[in-house]
Amino acid sequence: MIFAISDLHLNAKGDKPMDIFGGNWEGYLDAIKASWTASVSSEDVVLIAGDISWAMNLDDAMKDIQAIAALPGKKVIIRGNHDYWWNSYNKLTQALPEGIYALQNNALRFGDTIICGTRGWDIASDNSSEEDKKIYARELIRLELALEDMKKLRKDGDTVIGMIHYPPFSVRRENSGFTALFSRYGVDKVVYGHLHGKDVLVYPYVKLEGVEYYLTSCDLVNNKLVKIAQ
Repeated sequence: MIFAISDLHLNAKGDKPMDIFGGNWEGYLDAIKASWTASVSSEDVVLIAGDISWAMNLDDAMKDIQAIAALPGKKVIIRGNHDYWWNSYNKLTQALPEGIYALQNNALRFGDTIICGTRGWDIASDNSSEEDKKIYARELIRLELALEDMKKLRKDGDTVIGMIHYPPFSVRRENSGFTALFSRYGVDKVVYGHLHGKDVLVYPYVKLEGVEYYLTSCDLVNNKLVKIAQ
């Protein structure tokens, strides 16, 4: 089975407590671990769509990654906007413990499922800054690189799951360059995170142009893993 969760905001140093952001963050890691150990077997895959650790460098982040490694199943991670420790992809992949896989503009196969993705960015609009428009355009290129890599791996009968940290559509569920790419390449499901808080407008599940989108920010899914596929 394939599960997903995102925005764990781990902090082995203990200097960034999340409970200051509200009740859903009180004891959230214990709740996630309980859901994880109750649901996931060694053969299952857990997708973690960014904002994994508050660490500022890879050495410190590895303490948080080791905590993830100790949990059941295979894990696939992508970079979030707070993952400042994620700099060199090659250096990261060499440092990762067994059973944890990093995605950065590429694709990976697990049985008859292919996972692909990139970080993403806020969707550009007429009101966006030139810098945001530039980053958005660059992230579209990176997503297409990941989808092209997926295309090389894909076989008949495969399920394709996209990972992106930022929401791929607007708050009004309008399409974007990201959703256009996911649809054009025939992606089946997409997981994303980044959104937080009880006052934010969210859609836990959305289907656009045949693609299923799952929000997996931990505080907005009651700190439980979301089942994405059998």
